[in-house]
Amino acid sequence: MLAYRLTRGSHPAVLLRRLLLACAAGGVGFLLLSALAYAVARPSGAASAIPRLLWCAVPLVATVQLAVVVARAEPSGRPPSGLDVAGMGPARVPALAAVSAAAAGLLGSGAAWGLFLLLRGDLTSLPFHGAAADLLSAGGPLPLGATVTLLAVAPVAAAAATALTLHARPARRRTAYAVEAADFADAARAEPPLPVPTGLPWGTTLMGAGISISAYASDDPVAVPPDGWLPLGGALGGASPGMVTGWLLIAAGVVLAAPGLTHVCGLLLATGRPGVLRLLAGRGLQEEATRVGRPLGALSAACAAVLATLELDGLGELGPLGVLGAATVLLCAMGSVATAADQARSARRPATALLLRLGAPRGLLRRSAMLRTAVLLAVFLPLTWLAAQMITLPTGR
Repeated sequence: MLAYRLTRGSHPAVLLRRLLLACAAGGVGFLLLSALAYAVARPSGAASAIPRLLWCAVPLVATVQLAVVVARAEPSGRPPSGLDVAGMGPARVPALAAVSAAAAGLLGSGAAWGLFLLLRGDLTSLPFHGAAADLLSAGGPLPLGATVTLLAVAPVAAAAATALTLHARPARRRTAYAVEAADFADAARAEPPLPVPTGLPWGTTLMGAGISISAYASDDPVAVPPDGWLPLGGALGGASPGMVTGWLLIAAGVVLAAPGLTHVCGLLLATGRPGVLRLLAGRGLQEEATRVGRPLGALSAACAAVLATLELDGLGELGPLGVLGAATVLLCAMGSVATAADQARSARRPATALLLRLGAPRGLLRRSAMLRTAVLLAVFLPLTWLAAQMITLPTGR
């Protein structure tokens, strides 16, 4: 009931983020139901749907990552919130956030179930019933237990990841009022140490390992099932598990290395004898490296996968289900970046107010934000292109 009241009285931006999470969970649920319908309609049964279910793990991971970012950005997910007055301490806040994530996921899964039954032709006397009967393997009833279990995967995973993430976060009891009441001389006495992300060498190693594995798998052909590992045609539908593993390692390496790259960008901006503009932009990037870098890395990996798909086969070979999976991943990645950027702006609000009180012009703060954005684009756009080239390199195209 408390989660419902908080949802009803939330800010429109919070409701939009939860609606985005519901759409992502609905996309995952629709893909899982299509794999179940494919297994029911084939004589081989569950064995024929295992590759399709495994490929649904990619949008599922993107949905879970979006749920974690949304939970961190919500006011109830921050330790010093107004819920302390109502007795919601650090132990109960993760449970409340998990309930909110599960509710959004269940909303999306329920909508996906209804849309799936409508397009499959199970709901008659409604518009567009049976519009995708061939694609969704209509003709036989779906097992109720398997259907409910698959629809519950995304909400349960989002709720569990949200609870674990918020429970593991250290409590920071220094509020904005404490920042405003701090002594300016003490605040300017020394620069606070900024956390340094350590994932850059590991991410580079993963990308190198992914290139090696996919290149080895492309030289060692394996037997591919008649229907392919994916409900796709062209090179993607005939990709071996080794090549797929290499592609996933390349994407994971990009995500892991992104916070380190963001921190390096801020470090280079603040190197030497920087002016006020470069110093503000550089210190801001260093402070936001982990918060913004991971969503940027996920967006870069998703865009690289789309570019590689366009170069290998084009969008025509993806099919409706492939387009739905790619759209779900891109939606989650862009939503995570937008949410992380809004969270970073909220975290900078006390420092921005302090700078304005000290006489800093607003134009300087706007130019600093534009410089940070330009530097990130200058780094992550080439990284996206490079990741796409690494994916397509073993295929010889």
